[in-house]
Amino acid sequence: MSLAKLLSRSLQRFGAVCVLVALTFSGNASAETNVVVLDVDGAIGVASSDYLSHGLDYAQEVGANLIIVNMDTPGGLVSSTRDMIQDILASPIPVATYVHPAGARADSAGTYLLLASHIAAMTPTTHIGAATPVSITGGDATPAPSPVPAPDDTTPAEGEQEPSEPAPAQGGSAMERKVLNDAVAYIRGLAERYGRNADWAERAVTEAATLTAREALEQNVIDFVATDRADLLAQLDGHEVLVQSQTVALETDNAIFDEYEPNWRIKLLGVISNPEIVLILGMIGFYGLLYEASNPGAIVPGVAGIIALLLAGYALQVLPVNYAGLALIILGLGLMVAEAFVPSFGALGLGGVAAFVFGAIIMFDSGIPGFEISIAFVITIAAVSALAIITLVSYLLRLQRRGAVSGRESIVGGIGIATEDFVDGEGKIWLEGEAWTALSTAPIQKEDAVEVTAMDGLVLTVRPARAGAARAAAARA
Repeated sequence: MSLAKLLSRSLQRFGAVCVLVALTFSGNASAETNVVVLDVDGAIGVASSDYLSHGLDYAQEVGANLIIVNMDTPGGLVSSTRDMIQDILASPIPVATYVHPAGARADSAGTYLLLASHIAAMTPTTHIGAATPVSITGGDATPAPSPVPAPDDTTPAEGEQEPSEPAPAQGGSAMERKVLNDAVAYIRGLAERYGRNADWAERAVTEAATLTAREALEQNVIDFVATDRADLLAQLDGHEVLVQSQTVALETDNAIFDEYEPNWRIKLLGVISNPEIVLILGMIGFYGLLYEASNPGAIVPGVAGIIALLLAGYALQVLPVNYAGLALIILGLGLMVAEAFVPSFGALGLGGVAAFVFGAIIMFDSGIPGFEISIAFVITIAAVSALAIITLVSYLLRLQRRGAVSGRESIVGGIGIATEDFVDGEGKIWLEGEAWTALSTAPIQKEDAVEVTAMDGLVLTVRPARAGAARAAAARA
């Protein structure tokens, strides 16, 4: 066999091996499933909505086959919840919302999100429900049923039809009924979309009903109960879901997980959306601008104050806020500042502390889960402010008792020490760290303590100090 033929056969065999390896890797790649994992933890707000929206966009960019949303939430804002639901319903990629880890919950807004997902799953020892809407003022928006009037005992005349029993009227105000009926229709529509238990979903709104994971599966509220993510994917393999009016069979074998992390903007928004952080930012901004106004040119406090106020203002736009409480907080801060400029020996300052406490409690008393403010935190802030006011008042009282420390008032009545013998009634004394020319009608010897009785320009009139004042002056010397 010639060398050329041998080389040709070797190249053919090498090419066949390369093609086989390429086909093998191509087959493995096609069998792999790209799963993007999102984590929605805590109260549902603007940050959660932005995070989910960006996560769904990212899943489309990387060509994911499935999106898993790990969820643990006490509820949150209605507007943010509706935005998230619209994003989930519009997603061309199946979304599996998974209440995880053990001990997690999908309360209130979380119930809506779970029912809106293509796949609803829970971990054992988690629960779902309590989806009763809460009004912005913190009250339960579920109207109390009106009492049913007693039936009329009047027997209808012959030939007359017996009147039908009227349906019991729904109690509460018109706004409460509107909120309740809207919530019921919304959650029933979400449950019916994927063939889930719409009757229980309605009870979750009207009666704040809750279910454990196992109960939710038995009552057809969710699709799966999985101990962990691997168990969930094993159950999802081959499962068919309805995505944008098309049935899609999931292939979750050999899944590759892609954990999507929120960017810095979403993280910042999540931090400043905390009512306690908003309160701190507002105080930093207020006192920063106040310091800058009283000390022009300091620059740093003014810049920090403006930034803090802008961040607090942005957060207030996305938080449920009672503006009567905000007005009380501003009044309280103003009274505390007024105490420093118009000393009232605590009256203005303590009134400001009281207004601040009540304002902080009222301002964030929305009743929406995850957006409350800790009473202990408010009391701590108030205690620190009260301590600062008490310190200021004590300092002012000491200054009042001390009297003048500069000018004529601080010299007359002061006790000095003669630095030489007085000759012809004139000599030098040491007072307030300075040497003064002094006149006296009484004889004065060096080291004698003298008391200033008058001042004419830079010349002092003195007399021998009393024994107690002399000893004090000697001790200071």
